[in-house]
Amino acid sequence: MSDDKQPQAANGAVDNPWQELRRLTPARIALGRAGTSLPTRPQLDFQFAHAQARDAVHLPLDTQALADGLKARGRECLLLHSAASDRHTYLQRPDLGRRLNEDSARQLDQFARAHPQGFDLAIVVADGLSALAVQRHTLPFLERLEEQALKEGWSRAPVALVQQGRVALGDEIGQRLNARMVVMLIGERPGLSSPDSLGLYFTYAPRVGLTDASRNCISNVRLEGLSYGMAAHRLLYLMREACRRRLSGVNLKDEAEIPVLEGETRVGNFLLEN
Repeated sequence: MSDDKQPQAANGAVDNPWQELRRLTPARIALGRAGTSLPTRPQLDFQFAHAQARDAVHLPLDTQALADGLKARGRECLLLHSAASDRHTYLQRPDLGRRLNEDSARQLDQFARAHPQGFDLAIVVADGLSALAVQRHTLPFLERLEEQALKEGWSRAPVALVQQGRVALGDEIGQRLNARMVVMLIGERPGLSSPDSLGLYFTYAPRVGLTDASRNCISNVRLEGLSYGMAAHRLLYLMREACRRRLSGVNLKDEAEIPVLEGETRVGNFLLEN
């Protein structure tokens, strides 16, 4: 349809004929135009989403609120900090977010000496690039995960709550706790439609120096993305298979069967289907 035949509002904005598709996706499509620019409303929506993403990056993690929520559920916590002293340093020096500061390292080592038998599972929660995601989704997700972990009979270390942490820090914590497996819950880099996306990183036999090839990732855990139940289902599959095969990462594929409405199941990774 040519521009002169497209419906035009009283303010001069021209609607996009694909506008109906916006009901199906949060992506910024079919925004219309006013002359050669965006209409005012989509422009303001973009600026608002950009501000939300920036706020998510800089929002401090309230570890005490998380600790109180976990203790109310009967879970012990360890409050830790990376070697990045503050948010500015954390954003400028990713390497410092990948290791513990000296006080936290001593705290973990002291705890590990009191528990020489180690643990099957260590759960680490870190702010990453969206403390908002961690604050919103950690407690409801862990409620589902730990319910199943208890059924599996896995021993669990206290939940480690880390400020200014990055993904690789989970490996150091798991190694110091002598944990067979570690799961890192961390805020993912915000997008303009997802400022509160939680990522899950799983490592079998964690140790300092491992690369991303040794980890499995489940991303976009949030109400508008991957549900808590489905994320826990996928993660538990990886954990069971890791215990059986004694590995994680690129050699461990997500082939979890996904329940469907008819009560049947299908393989989750379509790339592996025949």
